[in-house]
Amino acid sequence: MAKISSGVGPKYPHVITLFGATGDLSRRKLLPGLFRLASLGFIPGCRIIGVSLEDMTPDAFRDFGREALREFSTHKSTEEAWTAFAANLDYVPTSGGAAALKAAVTRAETSFDGAEVRRLHYLSVPPAAALPAVRTLGEAALIDRARIVMEKPFGLDLESAVSLNARLHEVFAEEQIFRIDHFLGKEPAQNILAFRFANGLFEPIWNRNFIDHVQIDVPEKLDLGKRIAFYEKTGAYRDMVVTHLFQILAFMAMEPPAALEPASISEEKNKVFRSLLPIKPTEVVRGQYIGYRDEEGVDRESDTETFIALKCSIDNWRWAGVPFYLRTGKRLAEGQRIISIAFREPPRSMFPPDSGVGGQGPDHLTFDLADAAKMSLSFYGKRPGPGMRLDKLSMQFAMHDTGHVGDVLEAYERLILDAMRGDRTLFTTAEGIERLWQASTPLLEAPQPVRPYAPGSWGPNAIHQLIAPNTWRLPFERAWRDPNSLGA
Repeated sequence: MAKISSGVGPKYPHVITLFGATGDLSRRKLLPGLFRLASLGFIPGCRIIGVSLEDMTPDAFRDFGREALREFSTHKSTEEAWTAFAANLDYVPTSGGAAALKAAVTRAETSFDGAEVRRLHYLSVPPAAALPAVRTLGEAALIDRARIVMEKPFGLDLESAVSLNARLHEVFAEEQIFRIDHFLGKEPAQNILAFRFANGLFEPIWNRNFIDHVQIDVPEKLDLGKRIAFYEKTGAYRDMVVTHLFQILAFMAMEPPAALEPASISEEKNKVFRSLLPIKPTEVVRGQYIGYRDEEGVDRESDTETFIALKCSIDNWRWAGVPFYLRTGKRLAEGQRIISIAFREPPRSMFPPDSGVGGQGPDHLTFDLADAAKMSLSFYGKRPGPGMRLDKLSMQFAMHDTGHVGDVLEAYERLILDAMRGDRTLFTTAEGIERLWQASTPLLEAPQPVRPYAPGSWGPNAIHQLIAPNTWRLPFERAWRDPNSLGA
């Protein structure tokens, strides 16, 4: 098969082994995502081998995949496209072991008529099953020409992360390992890099001289569903902060990379992590929604947090003295993914006391990290009419305004494509994850007790003391404009 030259997709056909192929992530995201990538022509050719505990036939796995697309695909598909995709699906039960997996991969590779083929191993499995899957791949001699995608968590503390990385490196080289964070695969997260480094207007003020504080706020309305057993062992900090919010913080806080390439960007992210001061337990609010201990599978005296808010600091020249506030949790008032940057207020106001200046807080630059990117810059402006009355105004941008919203790849689609191409820009390194666990050690060793909060609220009341004299931006003081409304 010929190489493609567009630079968008991988150069070579791929054989994808999908561990956990019948699981929830595979059903909701991975199979629909692979179908879309194949249908759009981003992959020059692929064979997908499902691997899971269920003892099913390849035809049964194809039926499973078709039902997953019917239920969860957000894009229309044709019968012809599905037939072409289904022909590339195979299945091997875990009980078949390394020999059965090796045979399936060999069959798939020989179907490409001598073309050079790459391998992508996706481990969509619980943490306890990850290393056994890696051992199976080693026993099957499927390491050459291969990359492996790992789902979080990447350990539960520094000791376990170091041990996990060491055991992974016994089989795969670090450059073959892609630790996935779907937050970084979202178009708006990548837009942070474009916004900062492609515009001469904002980068000069992106520092402690002009920025007062930063909020990264990811509340979720969802409950834990089938993840109770996993969550009881991890909690909100391990599940969300180390693997998601700190990664977003690195994009926001990093220095300009020497080049827009994976090695340079990873190095700048790791510099942020090295500069992150240890998390102080006294600057953290842990919460647990009322009723969590009544959930099936939860200890009746559980101290697991379903909510976390914290203050952290980056000890370098750009950010010294600027607090970063992070918040996330389950069963909160709204589901949002927001970065909010508060600029310093003028040192002195010439406006009269009743003008309204300062009444609605400082100017803010806000990134909405939902799938369709949105940004807003708020500022004070004069209200029309006599006198000098000021109102808080905003300039807003939404991806819908461009007409390109249909071109957006979903997070897993983008990250799978990047892993096939060997682009590590949006993935986490062993050094980075170990450094984050090191900075987290004081909190993990001496956590504050969890505080109860009502489902549907914004968390425990103590979050307001944590951020004082500032306030949380959510809920917003103004709504995003509807791009479909007149005058939007």
